[in-house]
Amino acid sequence: TMSPYEITEIGGSIEHWNDEPGETWIRRMLACYPDAVWLNPTSPDRWMRTPSAHITYQLMEGRMFPLTADGVDGAMKTLRKGGPSLARR
Repeated sequence: TMSPYEITEIGGSIEHWNDEPGETWIRRMLACYPDAVWLNPTSPDRWMRTPSAHITYQLMEGRMFPLTADGVDGAMKTLRKGGPSLARR
């Protein structure tokens, strides 16, 4: 998973200098696509224990799904109908 600093801090990227934190970019994406979903390759049981996953989950207002067949299915249902995330079921 990424470092929480990549999401929350200017200069937090480990690959290059970022003038804006990742949160800014996520919020821009959500301004254009307010019902966007996030596919996370990490197991959902780790999301609340992994700082960056927890931050992303909050930014996405719970619309985060595991990168599995069921997770992609849940994400597609959410995109089609605005349904709840798999993690909330």
